[in-house]
Amino acid sequence: MTQPDDLATVAVDAETALAQAPPGHKDELRLWLRLLTCTTLVEGEIRARLRRDFDTTLPRFDLMAALDRASGGMTLGEVSRRMMVSNGNVTGLATRLEAEGLVERRARPGDRRAQLLRLTAKGRREFARQSAAHEAWIAELLGGLAPEERAVLFRLLGRAKLSVRRAQTLGETA
Repeated sequence: MTQPDDLATVAVDAETALAQAPPGHKDELRLWLRLLTCTTLVEGEIRARLRRDFDTTLPRFDLMAALDRASGGMTLGEVSRRMMVSNGNVTGLATRLEAEGLVERRARPGDRRAQLLRLTAKGRREFARQSAAHEAWIAELLGGLAPEERAVLFRLLGRAKLSVRRAQTLGETA
């Protein structure tokens, strides 16, 4: 698949429209729109490939990823906070994954009222398949950048993240 080098051949998005706007728009807004556009493009492609290749969704993948990183399991509330979604959303996802034998619920040791979600052996195998494909897709999507460019972009995005966190802290004290 060839990549267009000319913005005129790309569908107009908010970032592209802003580039044509009269002077007076902030560079920071253009940068934010560029970040948003890149995120939206990558996420949309990952969603499509998960559906096509695994008949699954990004939220299901994300839940399995969270559980894969937590070998001891997680409560619904912990998963909800990590995924930044409501407990209701996590409950529905967990119920469907449990019905497919990918996730199990167990009482939390010392607190039988709280339930821990864990991947089953089948769930670990399935997540390993999906995560390997996911990693390859990301490499493909960002493969147009040279290793040095990725390193510079990673460093600069780290600085951008720090800038946002500092601004949040200042906003909380104001």
